[in-house]
Parts: sequence; structure tokens; C-alpha cells
Amino acid sequence: MRALLQRVARARVVVAGRTTGEIAGGLVALVGVTHADREADADRLAGKVAGLRVFADPEGRMNFDVREAGGGVLAVPQFTLYAATARGRRPDFVAAARPEQAEPLFRRFCATLESHDVRVERGVFRAHMALELVNDGPVTLLLESPAGADA
Repeated sequence: MRALLQRVARARVVVAGRTTGEIAGGLVALVGVTHADREADADRLAGKVAGLRVFADPEGRMNFDVREAGGGVLAVPQFTLYAATARGRRPDFVAAARPEQAEPLFRRFCATLESHDVRVERGVFRAHMALELVNDGPVTLLLESPAGADA
């Protein structure tokens, strides 16, 4: 699994004119799933997101995680994180998991984040979404599970 994280001052996702998720501050997590991913990958990635210290402490150092900063996570499913772009001009999405596999793992990622006492708002799987956000920093990080890529 991959999660592209952006620290934000605020963010929201809109589907068909309706806000489906909104945070005042915290992290936007664009989440992609590939074929080899399992529940353990979703759990590991969620734990990493929950504990990642990317928010300023009183001295201005990145020592606080999203919970300590009083923020939330806006999780947005994003199959395009597994796009292959090396050849041609049209991205290839063969490495992205099919929705039948990806959606339960996305839900698992969100549920595991919640089990770590993180407030989670969500985008809508298989929907065309408008994502509005105000970057804070900016701070943008790519996390991957299983181990080998990042963690």
C-alpha cells in the first residue's frame, strides 16, 4: 500500500456537490492499494500514519503526531498512486488492485487509524471527487507498506 501524505491547515472532499469528509487541520492521506497488499499492510501503514511526527511542538520542531496536534486525517482512495508512466504518454494502472480488493483494504486502513484514536474523515471509493486543501509547510511524504519501500 502507498499513502501520499500532505500536512494541511484544512481540507475537504466533495462528491456530486456534497461534502463527504472535512478536517480543520491534520493530514490528507491519498491511499493506493496494489495486488500483493493484505490486511497487515493496511494496519502497518495506518499505524505509521498515526504515529508520524510531522507537527510542530511548542519549540517549532516536528515532534507531534496528528493526535498530539489535535488534527484529523482525511483519507482519500487513490488508485493512480500505482500508475506506471515510464512508457508512452498514457498511464498504465495494471499495478493498482481491483476495487473488490482495494476497497476493503482502504476501509481497514481507516478503521485501524480510528483504533489509534485518530479522527478520520473519508473520500468516497469509486467516485469522482473534488479535493480541496491548504498545504501547511508544505510537508508531503510518501509512505509504503510492506517494508522495503519506506517504513
